[in-house]
Amino acid sequence: MLKENIKTLRKQKGLSQEELGIKLNVVRQTISKWEQGLSVPDSEMLVSISEVFETSVSTLLGENIEEAKVDDLKAISEKLEIINSQLLERKNAKRKMIHWTLISFCAITIIVFISLFLLNSPYLNWNYNDPEKAVLGVSVHSFEWIFVRIAPMILIISIVGILLTRRKT
Repeated sequence: MLKENIKTLRKQKGLSQEELGIKLNVVRQTISKWEQGLSVPDSEMLVSISEVFETSVSTLLGENIEEAKVDDLKAISEKLEIINSQLLERKNAKRKMIHWTLISFCAITIIVFISLFLLNSPYLNWNYNDPEKAVLGVSVHSFEWIFVRIAPMILIISIVGILLTRRKT
């Protein structure tokens, strides 16, 4: 009875033989011997074991302690429910972050497009005899050329993404 009770209570507390040994200041092999019935703890050790398991010595020495399978299933279902709710919260947070990132892309694309339109390519009137101005002018022209061709695709993809990630009611 004692050997089964020690093993059952240890498992119910979620302790390994090593962890229980550390709590009781004995080696893992001692716990193993108790659980196999090859040796028994002395009276002082029984008190220590009962304190670790939060039970009485008489319970340790008494009848076999049954594992509560119904309670285990209930505990598992409660844990799964908590995990599911945490996963849902994480999914919603990720969706929200993507949604607002796409809105930011749209806003930035529109702002840059309007800025380029209002500036009306001032670099076309620059004197390109100065090498630094020439490099800067070519860089600005390249950016504008690439942006004007890519911006519509970025805008369309962002708008589609915004529609797909919006919160469904």
